Amino acid sequence: MPTCREMPALATSERDRLRADFVRRAGWGDAGERLLAGDASFRKYFRLSRPRGSAVVMDAPPPHEDVRPFVQIGRHLIDLGLSAPAIHAVDEANGFLLLEDLGDDTFARVLAAGGDEAELYGRATDVLVTLHRAGERALLPGLGAYAGEALIDAAMLLPDWYLPEASGRPTPAEETAGYRAAWRACLANLPAGADTLLLRDYHKDNLLWLPERPGVRACGVLDFQDAQRGHCSYDLVSLIEDARRDVSPTIHAACRARYLGETGLDKKDFYTGFALMAAQRHARIIGLFIRLLRRDGKPDYLPHLPRVWRMFERSLQHEALAPLRTWVDRLLPPPLRRIGAA
Repeated sequence: MPTCREMPALATSERDRLRADFVRRAGWGDAGERLLAGDASFRKYFRLSRPRGSAVVMDAPPPHEDVRPFVQIGRHLIDLGLSAPAIHAVDEANGFLLLEDLGDDTFARVLAAGGDEAELYGRATDVLVTLHRAGERALLPGLGAYAGEALIDAAMLLPDWYLPEASGRPTPAEETAGYRAAWRACLANLPAGADTLLLRDYHKDNLLWLPERPGVRACGVLDFQDAQRGHCSYDLVSLIEDARRDVSPTIHAACRARYLGETGLDKKDFYTGFALMAAQRHARIIGLFIRLLRRDGKPDYLPHLPRVWRMFERSLQHEALAPLRTWVDRLLPPPLRRIGAA
């Protein structure tokens, strides 16, 4: 988990008081507490330490966050033989969880220290193979589908946030409608196939290297509370077309080949689905980074926009994306794609 820093000894807010009470009730009242870095959501994480061990508190304040999906999906992943944090205590009403401490060795940190990129990405791909092989057993009852209009709704961040920022004016209603129509035409090209469990935010910052664990369990998973069902390529896109890291072309190709080889899927159909899911994810993230800037006052994501645009442009070259490519080329020509460029 991320580098931590000391917290003040005294609680400074009602939220601190509630967390301290939860920790005490969970049997960790004698532990020291350190704040771990948060993320783009309202969640924060705190490490509890004492001589005989450590644990992590997830602080997910209602109504902005709901810990129940994390609990349900996390326990389900463990049942499937994967390494998610064990959940030791739950306070649903106030939004607190006491979690197993899986350490600080995120893939991001291990890679920065010179870790073996091929080994890490190969093991992470194997997690996705495991989910695919589990089939229906991996799909919890009532799990939402990330498909069709849900994919389009998420991708609306591009015309709703990025285009106004780049053009200096609101997106006309007819152009927004045209964007939706383009996406519907594109998704009509998606080959039929069985759904897979999607973890939805599957990348280096949410994966932990646990080399002491055997096989697929060496890759620990975090931040899966938004899991849904959908096209099998989506999480692989998240992994090897990372918004915040350039993955080498060799690793990119090797992971796709590894997934195809282990699942036996049709290559052409899979690559069509991969291009569609890549375009959808990149369109969403391009808009999301502007929303984080304008709505939430978080500019740190802007330097990654040129990378995401490169990957988006690459995905748009697939024949299945022709309607969307036409819309993007008309409304967002290259000069409007330079936000965040040095």
